Amino acid sequence: MYFPSADGKTELVGYLFAPVAAQGEAREPNPAIVLLHGRGGPYSSNVNAQCTRVARGDSSPCNSATLSRRHQMWAEHWAEHGYVALVVDSFGPRGRAHGYGRHSHDDPERDEVNERSVRPLDAEGALGWLAAQPGVRSGRVMLQGWSNGGSTALNVMARQASSAAQPGGVRFRAALVFYPGCGPKALISQRFVADAPLWVWLGSEDEEVSPSVCSKVLGAARGGPVRVTVYDGATHDFDDPGKQRQSIAANRQARDDAMGRAAALLDGVP
Repeated sequence: MYFPSADGKTELVGYLFAPVAAQGEAREPNPAIVLLHGRGGPYSSNVNAQCTRVARGDSSPCNSATLSRRHQMWAEHWAEHGYVALVVDSFGPRGRAHGYGRHSHDDPERDEVNERSVRPLDAEGALGWLAAQPGVRSGRVMLQGWSNGGSTALNVMARQASSAAQPGGVRFRAALVFYPGCGPKALISQRFVADAPLWVWLGSEDEEVSPSVCSKVLGAARGGPVRVTVYDGATHDFDDPGKQRQSIAANRQARDDAMGRAAALLDGVP
């Protein structure tokens, strides 16, 4: 499906996963969650090198059938727990569906899809679109992001706390953030402020971002509750279900713990 970014000019691509109602069961509006991919984009690494632009009417190997296993896993997880899940592609509509490799943060191209000023507007556009859908409880829309998308999620929640986000009273009720970057190049402010519950999960052996920087910045957060968990021995991408990441015992333990807790945490948000 397609919907507008809050930037006022970009038509975004999204992939919707919805709970399946039992036969004869009345369909009630569901809570929802917006999912923000990392710097590698939302698609499988087997195909994203072949992709550039993903937009309405284009033929591309990057599509709903080739979402990465992690994004499929989490979106299906949320649907099974009664949430409408929307995976947002920020890169494809801007001709960057291939994503970016490790240690490419200073690539000038990435400024066109950066996590400080561009992608928060995509998340806010997704929030507005989801909240308007008849099958969604507009007051129960959550946010989840990984890595670059995790930094984006933190920026979205900070914007929301400063009233710089979605007008009209629509807000994200809570956020789940996985191994974000928290330095000055990633966050809009090193004086982090939140007004809604945030859970942040990091790995002590992360090879891409600094868990100590995140712990410091978020540990001094003002406003709403921010809870940081650092999994001993876990790496970046610890919840990636692929063999390489899951061959590390600490990653398996971190993934199982995070997935085992996530739905109950959001269900418990007042």
